[in-house]
Amino acid sequence: MLIHQIEIFKSKIKLLEPFKISLGILDHAENVIVRITTDIGLVGFGECSPFKTINGESMDTGFIVGQYLGKALIGKNPLEIEECINLMNKVIYANTSIKSAFDIALYDIASQYAKVPLYKFLGGNNSKQIVTDYTISIDVAEKMANDAVKIKNNGFKVIKVKLGGTREEDIERIKQIRNKIGYDIPLRIDANQGWDCKMAVEILKDLEPYNIQHCEEPIPRWDFMNLPFLKKNSLIPIMADESCCDHNDAARLIDLNACHRFNIKLGKSSGIFNALKIIKLAERADIQMQIGGFLESRLGFTASAHLSLSNDNIKYFDFDTPLMFEEDPVRGGMLYGQNGLITLPDAIGLGASVDESYLENLPQVAIH
Repeated sequence: MLIHQIEIFKSKIKLLEPFKISLGILDHAENVIVRITTDIGLVGFGECSPFKTINGESMDTGFIVGQYLGKALIGKNPLEIEECINLMNKVIYANTSIKSAFDIALYDIASQYAKVPLYKFLGGNNSKQIVTDYTISIDVAEKMANDAVKIKNNGFKVIKVKLGGTREEDIERIKQIRNKIGYDIPLRIDANQGWDCKMAVEILKDLEPYNIQHCEEPIPRWDFMNLPFLKKNSLIPIMADESCCDHNDAARLIDLNACHRFNIKLGKSSGIFNALKIIKLAERADIQMQIGGFLESRLGFTASAHLSLSNDNIKYFDFDTPLMFEEDPVRGGMLYGQNGLITLPDAIGLGASVDESYLENLPQVAIH
């Protein structure tokens, strides 16, 4: 079996309301969809959500770099995933987001060829309950507290809160949220690198009484040598996110005893192939993991959901952003149920595709 055609699409979807984090404000998901067709008729889909301030990519760069990758992969065997990954890395350094879209499409084809769902191809089973959190954008404390009430009333059992402002602002945000919703459901907080080490120690100390499940990436990613000190001085578990992109980062963080948990995103790891390496390292070190993402649609998050079923140390799930889209062009794939419950159909492969009428109206290129 050989790769016969690769199509790359720019997919820009408006969000219901702006998504605000300490690194900036987004009002659209600006994603790239990849469709790989083989000479025996199998078709694989992948998607990425480039994030300029985290992985240094955009929808436009992904569209261009994707053409370099596509030209290199034409005529190659899609079942030889490691060889395809190595080839992409030889074509261009980094560009982990767009590489992840190709990686997902390759795994879609491979699991279809094996006639099993992707999670089974990855060695998992569909017995785990996946429940997503729902995220509150960073804003003034009163609005964040009101948003928390809406999320709780919608049945979500965990709320994720974006922070990364001043000590006074962030403490007030959490205090008002707790005053509005009580203490019966946990909060996850994510500073997106917004604090320095001293401030992080102080804020996390102040937040100890507020039932915080964990804190994602409290300090700048380049300051990872201070994570061990922060871990030692925080009763709130520290989760590495932007400082843990691939298996090399994971190995370094484990050696440093730098954090309690990892947040794995396919757009950071270059896809499933390297994510599996992170998972193996984390399992050996008894580190619990969260699977998250950027602003992928249900297509990209379906791949993340399959990955979530591959290992018991994956305990946390951050799959909410497709619920923030004004439209959903995905067919099949994971479904949202009550209280944030995620279900995966037992279709072979990824089990998700994109509506043809949506694709035909997107900016696109085909490589033969």
